[in-house]
Amino acid sequence: MPTLQVVTTFPENRWHIYAKRMLQYPDINPVALSIGVLQIHWYGLSYLLGISLVWLNISSQTRKNQSCWDPESISDIVFYSVAGVLVGGRFGYIFFYNYDQFLSDPLIIFKIWEGGMSFHGGLLGVLCAIAIYTFKKRIPFFAVTDLIAPSIPIALCCGRLGNFINTELPGRISTVPWALIFPGETIGRHPSSLYQAILEGPILFLFLWLFTKGKRPIMSISAFFLISYGALRIFSEFYRAPDTHIGFLVVGTTMGQLLSLPMILLGLLLMWMSYRQKTL
Repeated sequence: MPTLQVVTTFPENRWHIYAKRMLQYPDINPVALSIGVLQIHWYGLSYLLGISLVWLNISSQTRKNQSCWDPESISDIVFYSVAGVLVGGRFGYIFFYNYDQFLSDPLIIFKIWEGGMSFHGGLLGVLCAIAIYTFKKRIPFFAVTDLIAPSIPIALCCGRLGNFINTELPGRISTVPWALIFPGETIGRHPSSLYQAILEGPILFLFLWLFTKGKRPIMSISAFFLISYGALRIFSEFYRAPDTHIGFLVVGTTMGQLLSLPMILLGLLLMWMSYRQKTL
């Protein structure tokens, strides 16, 4: 379980007053079920739930829209995407956020149950996996990314709830009425994992649903996802504490913000290209 390190400029005697008004983090056991030596963690279950819901949503939407995608193709796309998420997400976390610890303990890369998945690494992994799939099937790359993009917020929301149960992604110190006092601490923090669950889940899902209601050129849905996620992630990072071993980076930004900026720029480029192709 990650240990939160606290640095605060608030007078210590005032925290006793604030703490009385704050909420305590619910004491949730990260292990959902134990069978002998086998332990099933909520974090893993959150991923399983998210993947299942994404598959069901894509299947439902293709049937509703009478799409040319058949159930076998959808299952294959989800399988490739999941493989990309797991491999890319873990490697991304290690190399973007925890490379020094990896050098001292390489086996940490396999300890997924302890948490530690990077969205940006997962995104790169998914793109690579889809590139392999579309190359094998000889179908347009962006036809697949446009298909799955509107459903991704479902999985993101589930993953962020897993972060919350694992007490990951601690928020910045705060005295707002809904600030949470996490285990081992006496000060309140923004529940940033819940903020991200809402922003990257239902709000991003709504944005994509509204955008896809009209007929859009190929590539534009993928572009809109990159722009929207990048913007929401940059905003949410203002309430999330930077990793203690990384801290703030260029002009007070976090690693998550720096990694999200290229997403927005790439999304804008793809959006311009998609509508430019439409008008040619």
